Amino acid sequence: MKLGIFDSGLGGISIAKAIDEKFPRMDKLYLGDTLNLPYGSRSQEAIYQACVRCMRAMFEQDCRLVIMACNTASARTLRRLQQEFLPTYYPDRRILGVVVPTIEEAIERGYRKLAVIGTDYTISTGIYTHELTKINKDVEIVETPLLVPLIEGGGEKYLDLVLDDYLAFTDGAAFDALLLGCTHYIHLKERIRALYDFDVIAQDEIIPEKLALYLKRHPDIAGDITVKGDFDFYVTDLTERYAHNAAMLFGRDINVQLMEDVHECT
Repeated sequence: MKLGIFDSGLGGISIAKAIDEKFPRMDKLYLGDTLNLPYGSRSQEAIYQACVRCMRAMFEQDCRLVIMACNTASARTLRRLQQEFLPTYYPDRRILGVVVPTIEEAIERGYRKLAVIGTDYTISTGIYTHELTKINKDVEIVETPLLVPLIEGGGEKYLDLVLDDYLAFTDGAAFDALLLGCTHYIHLKERIRALYDFDVIAQDEIIPEKLALYLKRHPDIAGDITVKGDFDFYVTDLTERYAHNAAMLFGRDINVQLMEDVHECT
């Protein structure tokens, strides 16, 4: 069986790379739902149905456990997938998100004041504030959106100016740490660290370790995942640009394939 990594598009490749570096021999499968991106422009029900189709396709490809690297999908569909979809159709499989592990890491480091940047959609859900309150009500958190299109559209030369504007709310070192609540922002982490004094929590740096702890607590799941070193990359709509960008993010040539049967899953 395999470890699955799911994202609505390209950003999750950074999480996939980090997991591959931590578990190089573990068999893995990545699926990007590129046909339906951006998830942020769709209704909650549409996002859920898209995720159901993708989860079915990944489980049919023999994934034992799926890491939902997409913050938007985690915010809007994870609980429902875990509570309704899995018990009904795949009771022996598991889906894990990235929001709670990110918050847990911040709390474990002893931070008292946090800031989160994410997509408009993820921030509008208040998911980070909601989950933090359940774990520790004494930690302060502020969520603010930072737009993805600038990154995807080749506007990197404007990033310093945009970061200054969007991060003005932090008022220097008023916050202990900044949580990057979107996989698209992972490659901004060193630039932000160079400009500001607070710590930056990037999901590619913490998810592999959190996954290792989870597998240690669940040896039955860990034992089901084979270790031949295979890594398959799939998308629901394949373009030359996506294949190129995915290889750039992953750091080496990868064979991205079209998962055609995902649309037949209901």
